[in-house]
Amino acid sequence: MKLILRSLLKLKRTSKVIIAVLLICLVIRLLPYFAPIRAADIAQNHLAMQFSDRNGLPLGTLLTRDQEHTSVVPLNQVSPQFIHAILAAEDGSFYHHGALDMKAVIRASKEAIHAKRIVSGASTITMQLARMLQPVPRTLSGKMQEIWLSWRLTAGMNKDEILSAYINRLPMGGNIYGVEAAARTYFSIPASELNLAQASLLAAIPNNPTYFNPYEHWERLKQRQKYVLNRMVQEKYISGANATRTHTEKVVFQSRQGGIIAAPHFLFWLANQFDKTQTEQNSPIRTTINRPLQQFVEAQAQQVISSLAANNVHDAAALVIDNQTGEVLAYVGSPDYFNEAKLGRNDGVQALRQPGSTLKPFVYELALEKGLIRPNTILADVPAHYAIPGAKLYSPTDYTERFLGPVRVRIALANSLNVPAIKVLEKVGVETFLERLHQLGFEHLNQTPEHYGLGLTLGSGEVSLWELARAYLTIARQGDATPIVSTFSNSPIQNRSVERGRSPKYTIQNQTIWQLITNILSDSYARATAFGVDSVLNLPFPVAVKTGTSSNFRDTWTVGFTTDYTVATWVGNFNGEPMRQVSGVTGAAPLWNRIMLHLHEHQEPAGFPPPEGLVQLPVCAISGLRPTPDCTSVVQEYFYPEDKSNYERDNQFNLPPEYDEWLAKQQQSNFTSTNLRILSPHHGDLFLVYPGEEAKQKLEFKLAGNKSAPVEWWLNGEKLDTNSANSLFWNLRPGKWTLEAKNGEMSDKVSFQVELANMKPTRRGFSISNN
Repeated sequence: MKLILRSLLKLKRTSKVIIAVLLICLVIRLLPYFAPIRAADIAQNHLAMQFSDRNGLPLGTLLTRDQEHTSVVPLNQVSPQFIHAILAAEDGSFYHHGALDMKAVIRASKEAIHAKRIVSGASTITMQLARMLQPVPRTLSGKMQEIWLSWRLTAGMNKDEILSAYINRLPMGGNIYGVEAAARTYFSIPASELNLAQASLLAAIPNNPTYFNPYEHWERLKQRQKYVLNRMVQEKYISGANATRTHTEKVVFQSRQGGIIAAPHFLFWLANQFDKTQTEQNSPIRTTINRPLQQFVEAQAQQVISSLAANNVHDAAALVIDNQTGEVLAYVGSPDYFNEAKLGRNDGVQALRQPGSTLKPFVYELALEKGLIRPNTILADVPAHYAIPGAKLYSPTDYTERFLGPVRVRIALANSLNVPAIKVLEKVGVETFLERLHQLGFEHLNQTPEHYGLGLTLGSGEVSLWELARAYLTIARQGDATPIVSTFSNSPIQNRSVERGRSPKYTIQNQTIWQLITNILSDSYARATAFGVDSVLNLPFPVAVKTGTSSNFRDTWTVGFTTDYTVATWVGNFNGEPMRQVSGVTGAAPLWNRIMLHLHEHQEPAGFPPPEGLVQLPVCAISGLRPTPDCTSVVQEYFYPEDKSNYERDNQFNLPPEYDEWLAKQQQSNFTSTNLRILSPHHGDLFLVYPGEEAKQKLEFKLAGNKSAPVEWWLNGEKLDTNSANSLFWNLRPGKWTLEAKNGEMSDKVSFQVELANMKPTRRGFSISNN
C-alpha cells in the first residue's frame, strides 16, 4: 500500500487529475449496485383498466396495460388467510431472518449431501422477489447476484414492504400475476375476501404455475393444497381438523376468460398504446368496437379454422374498419385467445408475416400515377429471368406455372400475375415503391431496397394485417389516408392518440387513379381466369378485393372493401408450418366472405364511383386495341382522353420479340399435349353481340392437343352436328353457355356468356381476359 501511495505522489499533477476522475466515474458507475432498494424504486404502476364497446357494452377489465393480468393492492387489503398460506408454503420464518435464512441453507445443504441430490430449496421470499425483479440463470454466479440483490432489498425495505411487493408479483398461472389478479380472475372476488380454501389453493400455484394449472391439472393442485394446509398447521395458523375440512371443501374456479367478455387481443393491444404513467381509470374506456359484430367475427374465425383443420390450418385473424371514420369495429387476433396450447395469445392482427400479392395494387397505382403505364397498357406475361447477386437466375412464375402472353393492366392486376407485376416494379423502381409503402404506413418494411429487390411486389417483406387494412382503407377512401381510430374522445385517452407517430403520411394525389384501382379490384370478370366468376370473392353487391398467399403456403390473406367497410383477414399457422392445399381464395377468403355478407345483411352498399375523366371504349380482349372483324372477344376498357386518338388510329397488333419464347412454347404445346384443352373461348369470357348482326358475328371454338381424331362438341348439354377435329365457328347468341369437347375419355369444359351490346351488364366490371 505504501508503495502505491509513493507511486501516486510521484505522478504529475495532470495524471493525478485523470486518475481521480476515473475513480469518481467508477464509483458513480458502481453506486447503483450498492445502493439500498426502496419500495418506491420497484413500485408497480400497472393498474386495472375497464373497457366498453362503442355503445357502452362492457368488453372486459385488464389488470395491466400489457399481456399480464396484474393488480396492485396494499398488504392490508389481502385476506390474512392467503398471507398465512403463502408464508407457510414458501417461507415460514420470513419475519425472523434477514435476506437469507441460514438455518434453511444449512438444512438444505445437509439434505443434499445425504441424498446426493437437491431435496429442498433455501430460497427466502426476499430471494424469490429478487429473482422476479431480475431473473438470472440458475448458476453459482446467478445465485450470488440473487443474494446480493436480496441484501439490497433488505437494506431499503421493511418486511411488510417486501411481502407486499412479493404477493403482487406472484406467478399465478398463464398470464396472471399477483394475488389480487388471481382472486378476481379465478373467483371474481377481491383478494380481501378469499376464504381459507380459496387462499390455500392460490398459495399452491406459484410453486410451479404450469404444473399446477387449475384448469388442466386439478388433482395436482389439490395435492399441493394439502401440502400448503399441512404447513399452515405446522406454523400453528390453523388446526389439523380445519385443514382436513378445508381440503375437502368444494371450490369452483371461474372460466379462464378472467373478466374479458370480447376482443381480448384488441384490449391488450390498446392498453399497450396508452401512456405508461396513466393511473387507474374510474370509468370504462369507450372503444370503437361493436361488441355484437366482434363476437360474430370471433365465432366465424373459429368455424372457418375448424373447417380447415384437415388442411393443417390452425390460426386466423380479422380486422373490420368503418371507411368513413377509420374506426375499428372488430379485431380478432386468433380463434381463441385463451387456448395457450395453440398459441392463442399470439396476435395475428399485429404479427409480421409475408403478404403475398396483397401489395400489388399499390405498385400499379404508383406506376399509373407517374405515367409509366396507362389504363390500356398491354403487359407481357411471358417467361422472364432476373439476375440476383450471389444466386442463380430468378424466373418468376404463378402458381399455375403458366403464362398468358399479352395482358391488359386490368387482367394482370385482377388475376395477380407475377411477371407483369415485376415488370411494372422495374419501371417504378424498388426504392420509389418502398418509399410509397412507407407513406402508406408500412412501417415494418424497414430494410434497404436491395434487401427486398423486385420480390417486394410479390411479398418478400413482412407486414401486419393492421398495416394492410390501413393501406386498403386508403384505396377505399380514394387516396385519402387516415389513421385507424380505436377509442372515442370522451375516453380518458384522446381519440387519435392510439396511432400517434404511426399514421400514414400519404396525402391524396390523383383520385381518378385510386378509383381505377378500385374498379379493377371489383371486376369479377377480370379476375375469373385465376378465381372463376362465381368464387367466394364475388358478392351480391359491389366489392373490391385482393388475395395473397405467401411462399410455401404459410400465410393466406384476403383484404377488400365496399363503400362502407374495409375487411382484412389472415389465415395460417403461428408456428410457421405450411398449410396443405390452401390458397388466399380458399384460406382467408371464406372468412372475409362471411364478414362482408354479415355487414351488409340489412343494407347493400352504394356502388363505387367510376374513374373521373376517363372514357370507356370497346377493345379486343386479347390485343387491347380497337376491335376488328376477326376479334372474337370484345370488352370495354378505360382510356385517358388523350389516348383516344391513338385508339382510333392503331388497330395493328404485332407482338414484340419478348414474346418469342412464349409463342414458341404455345405452338409446341398445341402439338404435344396429351389431353384436350379448349383454347377459345376462355372460361368466364364475356362476349358482346351487336343487335341485327348475330348472323355475322361468329366465335371460334378452338382446341389444342388433338389434331386428327374426331371431337364431339357439346353446348349446354346438346351435341353440335360437326365432324371438326379441333376447330369450328359458332354464331354468337345471347345467353350463358357451357362448352365441352370430348374425345374418348379425354374432355375439357369452359363456361362463357354472350350479351347484347346495348344492354347494361348484369355485373359491374369487364370481361375476362385470356388464359
